[in-house]
Amino acid sequence: MHSKVVIIGSGPAGHTAAIYAARADLKPVMYEGFLALGIAAGGQLTTTDEVENFPGFSKIQGQTLMDQMRAQSEACGTEIISQTVAKVDLKSRPFKYWLHPMGDDDEIEEETHTADSLIIATGAKARRLDLPGEDKYWGNGVSACAVCDGSLPMFRDQPLVVIGGGDSAVEEALYLTKKAKKVTVLVRRDRLRASRANARRLTTHPKIDIKYNTNAQQIKGEEKKNGLMTHLVIKNNVTGEEDTIEAKGLFYAVGHDPATALFKDQLDMDEDGYLTTTPGRGLTSVEGVFAAGDVQDKRYRQAVTSAGSGCVAALEAEKWLSEQEPTVKSELEVENQVEKLQVNGVVPEYRSNPLL
Repeated sequence: MHSKVVIIGSGPAGHTAAIYAARADLKPVMYEGFLALGIAAGGQLTTTDEVENFPGFSKIQGQTLMDQMRAQSEACGTEIISQTVAKVDLKSRPFKYWLHPMGDDDEIEEETHTADSLIIATGAKARRLDLPGEDKYWGNGVSACAVCDGSLPMFRDQPLVVIGGGDSAVEEALYLTKKAKKVTVLVRRDRLRASRANARRLTTHPKIDIKYNTNAQQIKGEEKKNGLMTHLVIKNNVTGEEDTIEAKGLFYAVGHDPATALFKDQLDMDEDGYLTTTPGRGLTSVEGVFAAGDVQDKRYRQAVTSAGSGCVAALEAEKWLSEQEPTVKSELEVENQVEKLQVNGVVPEYRSNPLL
């Protein structure tokens, strides 16, 4: 199959790109992935219980929001394929790519597909710690995004915990102090990795308690369907002492892993594996390949910023594709050019040659 535009990824960035590309009659094909990164098609929002900061919705389930985006993409004319892209070749145009068979991430289909342009929206996955109780209380007290979930009613005026010692952990903890009763920060080492300025902000905040050399051991909570987290078992990794503290929310700030392995040694990336793009344009290091969403955004990682970058990538792809098409001059443009030549004393051959 050959396509003008292929979109890899199905989060807010991918679907926004699809909507814009489809409305521009580019007939986009989207590969939404079959449990890519271990997450259902639709990306990280499908694991979010409630979304309160996406414009147009005062409150909506993450899965419902992504279902609506998918329906809109299809309604605009996007072809959505529920397979995962296994391999790409960006060395020459048209770009080549191959697919995994449905439900099989080990085998690669023999058929080669091509595309004039690619929009990469494969996202990034928040790192987890695989603590006992993590899966049970994910979305019911456990989260990897304070800005996304910290304002939910379940967290207001409650004791909360942040795990991490870098700048991201500091920003998450400080954000949570606006709503929380108290924020405990667990740092596994004897010092913070955050910048000096951020460390000062954290250590001097009256609502924040920092526990150094401390790891989380187990998440506890209500023993019922959709029960909420209530406590966290922690352990001092120097003394070995364990303690159970009240915690109505736990926020991971231990980093994200961008889904860029597919493009290794083909596209430029930063030291953390994020695709490097031209700011505000989504251009990658290969002409005709664009990136949008968390795969190239290590700072904000919000659904609405991802959607905006998806729009940008689609508009840039449309512009680039139009520039690749052969220029066909209209009769009026030819006549205007002839008149300019005559004004400069140059008579075209077809007018000066009596045999023509």
